[in-house]
Amino acid sequence: MTVEAINDQDFVQKTSQGVTLVDMWATWCGPCKMQSPVIEAVSKQHPEVYFAKMDVDENPKTSEELGIQAIPTLLIKKDGEIVERLVGYHPIKQVNEVLAKYI
Repeated sequence: MTVEAINDQDFVQKTSQGVTLVDMWATWCGPCKMQSPVIEAVSKQHPEVYFAKMDVDENPKTSEELGIQAIPTLLIKKDGEIVERLVGYHPIKQVNEVLAKYI
């Protein structure tokens, strides 16, 4: 599974069904750059989960609506509802443990 870039226009539609993980990030964010390879690795382990990235600078509407105040923030959604938020860097083991609760 690859991690797809999504935006304000398609966020709701792309994350409305099943289990999704959305990485809220920005190009200038050091911890976001550390989180990215973790998300890529986890996406290969869980083909049943939809993985996406959203640049908060390019998509301020969704970031504001969701109250994103720190990045990276990982949003775990199940059938369109946010069921978990992970703020800051999280290693593979932690991300897998959180996803396991919803898949």
